[in-house]
Amino acid sequence: MAELIAGMFNTSLYKRSQGKVARQLSFAAIALAVAAGAWKLSAVATTEVGQYVTPMVVIAVGLWAGFRLINIPRFADFLISVEAEMNKVSWPARGELWRASTVVIVVIFFLAAILFIYDILLKTLMGWVI
Repeated sequence: MAELIAGMFNTSLYKRSQGKVARQLSFAAIALAVAAGAWKLSAVATTEVGQYVTPMVVIAVGLWAGFRLINIPRFADFLISVEAEMNKVSWPARGELWRASTVVIVVIFFLAAILFIYDILLKTLMGWVI
């Protein structure tokens, strides 16, 4: 907890050249969540101050907290290692991805049809028994 509080008030950027994509995506997700919360807050507010000023303050504080969060050493090291591991992944080619996705979707529909048939059969059998 002390590391979190100290990191929130630190002005330096931790390893600024490493893990850029993971940090940017994490910050974008945090910013999106803060903006959605501020928008919902403005929608339920009844006064003009609550409708405009409060959401702007929430956005400003949320963006600052999100920016500081991704620069806390422990969290930044985690994001750096996530990006390093994602760079090691061998991604499938477009054709292979298309074929694998098609197989998965077909199998899901097939299993859904089987379960639907089992459901109808059990319902009919229970109707005869009861």
